[in-house]
Amino acid sequence: MSTLTTQNDASTTPPVSLTSRRGWWHRTRDGAFRGAVTGSVLVGLAVLVALIVQSLVEGWPKLNWNLITSFPSSFPEKAGIQSAIFGTFWMVGIVLVVAIPIGVGAAVYMEQFADTEAWFNRFIDVIIQNLAAVPSIVYGILGLAFLARGFLNLGPVVLTAGLTLSFLVLPVVIIASREALRAVPSSILDGALALGATRWQGVSRQVLPAAIPGIATGSILAVSRAIGEAAPLLLLGASCSCASPC
Repeated sequence: MSTLTTQNDASTTPPVSLTSRRGWWHRTRDGAFRGAVTGSVLVGLAVLVALIVQSLVEGWPKLNWNLITSFPSSFPEKAGIQSAIFGTFWMVGIVLVVAIPIGVGAAVYMEQFADTEAWFNRFIDVIIQNLAAVPSIVYGILGLAFLARGFLNLGPVVLTAGLTLSFLVLPVVIIASREALRAVPSSILDGALALGATRWQGVSRQVLPAAIPGIATGSILAVSRAIGEAAPLLLLGASCSCASPC
């Protein structure tokens, strides 16, 4: 009987509104905060739209094929971006060929085959983590010392720039690929091993395909960083142009 009475009392008790207990000051402060955030977003969007519109209005009459098919020049009416476009394509291709396979292979080895308790593998892990935080100008010095001059002596060519940027983004690819491999449930590999597959077959046919979305995301971010990095290339170009021979 007491249980039934308690249930009836609970059903007839009106729900407590948290909003009603809050004072006008709290509601005003929350509204002001939401208004400030919304206003900041609108201001940012308005400035962005204004810049895009201004660029289109002022630059559209001057756009022509010479901008794409011409090389840089000291004369503005003859200057173009052909070398920048083709150079970017070449460097991205080198980064894709060099950094992505090596980075993914290193991540697969570190996560699936390496002994995590061995001091050597732990030392490599620490090195990879530290290399990801090294400033890009340091990689430019590395490329200048060992690629453009020094051991390989390739000179100021696009291969030097591509290899330098590959070294720059390689730790990022490794870390992102390892995180993608860790996100795959271990039961997938355990099931493959239980069915008689070797460890390499389970990793290559089950774990790696499941981790492709995460690996692709990390690779795209790494290539985007390689495209946007200018400090290593400026160091390579300026140092090689000032020295004769390079």
